[in-house]
Amino acid sequence: MAKPGDALLVAAVRRDHRPWLLLVNAAVATTGGLLLPTALANAVDMALSGTFVLVAVLFLLLLALVEIIGDAVGIVLAASITSRATAWLRRTLSRKLLSLGHPSPFAAGDAVSRVTGDCANAGGVAVTLITLVVTAVSSAGAVVALALLDWRLAAVFAVSVPLAMLLVRTHLQLTAGDVLAYQQVSGEVSARLVDAVSGRRTIAAAGIADHETGRVLRPLPQLAAAGAGMWRTQAKMMWRAGLLLPAVEIAVLVTAGFGVMAGRLSPGEVLAALGYAALGMGVVGQIPQLTALERTRASATRIAEVLGTPVPGSLPAAPGAGVLELRGVSVGTALRDVDLSLPAGTFAAVVGSSGSGKSTLAAVLGGLSAVDSGRVLRDGEVGYAFERPALLGATIGRAIGYGTDADEAQVRDAAVAAQVHDVVIRLPQGYDTPLADAPLSGGEAQRIGLARAIVRDPEVLVLDDATASLDTVTEAKVDRALTTALPGRTRVVVTHRPATAARADVVVWLENGRVRGTGTHRRLWEHEDYRAVFTGGE
Repeated sequence: MAKPGDALLVAAVRRDHRPWLLLVNAAVATTGGLLLPTALANAVDMALSGTFVLVAVLFLLLLALVEIIGDAVGIVLAASITSRATAWLRRTLSRKLLSLGHPSPFAAGDAVSRVTGDCANAGGVAVTLITLVVTAVSSAGAVVALALLDWRLAAVFAVSVPLAMLLVRTHLQLTAGDVLAYQQVSGEVSARLVDAVSGRRTIAAAGIADHETGRVLRPLPQLAAAGAGMWRTQAKMMWRAGLLLPAVEIAVLVTAGFGVMAGRLSPGEVLAALGYAALGMGVVGQIPQLTALERTRASATRIAEVLGTPVPGSLPAAPGAGVLELRGVSVGTALRDVDLSLPAGTFAAVVGSSGSGKSTLAAVLGGLSAVDSGRVLRDGEVGYAFERPALLGATIGRAIGYGTDADEAQVRDAAVAAQVHDVVIRLPQGYDTPLADAPLSGGEAQRIGLARAIVRDPEVLVLDDATASLDTVTEAKVDRALTTALPGRTRVVVTHRPATAARADVVVWLENGRVRGTGTHRRLWEHEDYRAVFTGGE
């Protein structure tokens, strides 16, 4: 029965020409393998008769050489095909995960499991299929060769074919469910582990390490059950195949012995018959490949699940670059029924006590968080800076220009606007200083992150407490520099400082996930509860 990921596997195979090269190479090597028992039989008969035919010996050596070279070329091609298919699947899956936005419907650990393990498994589909197809063709060719030697040999062997096919079909049916369950539970364990690692300091501070360990390991019985199911199925297949293969060989050998007594076969042809019997049962011997095929299909199903997840609807464009508007937006318990309209070029400060939903609102405005209900209207590119930015890139300059094609001058201008240029030029290699060797303080790292947002030249700039580590004077300088560097741009700043709110055109005051009020800082300051946001601490 077709699985959701089968179409994806077909696409992975069809996009590359190398599987055809592997198939041709396998066809040549298989042809040599099918001719080898006959050539060996001729050599044995030649030796028993006391004659020497140079052509027969050379032909035997040539066939052996073809098999050796074919195997070597096949190993190289298989590795190339698998790596290219895996890379394509990982690119495709990563792009889809990024397009789903934040928060993703797939937990971080589960997404990592799909990008790494599942893509690696699915990437080997071409090699697995070609191996199985070539083995099937080789088995069919061996049956034909047995018939050419003596039709009685083929008739005896044919009795085993239905049993072999039943074994293969049963193995695939019994393995499929356990393989998929194993992949799914592995992803769940990975997701829980990533959550625990990311929150390790909180877990340690709360003294709940044992509880978290239990939570992470809770799915292990399901994982063990699925793994045990796979091993039981494989073990059952192994002992059945282990009985079937020698039984077939004995039956063929006995029939060939009667053929020698009747003068129909030579001693060398008996040896060839045994070789062809082993080749004919090759499909039964491909138990690891059959299991790998089911693992591949299960992995592709998990990848297809992500690729089939609809991307959140594209946001309708609002008139005028930099316009932001929320209509009845709710995000879990963090935001509830938020209505907000910010004209282009507005400098808005978002304030509120701890847990009021400030960062969630900033994430929604910046496009980093999906909404549960309501509509978001946004026009123009968004630049985003964080309180604790994750700096990426080989050097300080590349960390600022990360994700853009900004040149040195643009990187420098962004650093000047973020008030971090003087810090960078004092480093041993300036903008070429390796990021790992740059001793940045928290405030300097914040300004590097701010420069990274500025260099994108966005219509909307969202700063989620991105200047919290700066002193008031430096923050004011950054504010003036931003006005100069990005004139007329919409700015949304999450802040807990009254001085920053006082400079804003409009203040958005949040309380318990709702907009308590909007207006200028001076007007809102008349409310005692608003003043408590700053004077009561967070």
